[in-house]
Amino acid sequence: MVQAMAAVVARRVSEVRRAAEEDRGDVPGWVLVTLMTAGLVSVLWFVAGDALVQLFQNAIASVTPAAP
Repeated sequence: MVQAMAAVVARRVSEVRRAAEEDRGDVPGWVLVTLMTAGLVSVLWFVAGDALVQLFQNAIASVTPAAP
């Protein structure tokens, strides 16, 4: 029984190692996602920058107490 469990564990460890070696990730995909996100943020900031600043200032003013 113990030998059978040890064999199953050893086989599973071998499968996990092999899968980890084969999975190298998708670097170009992540670069593309990062560049597209940066582009979207830049466009939104250019188009709606003043409105976003005003929205943020209004939100902060509504949660902070007024100065005496």
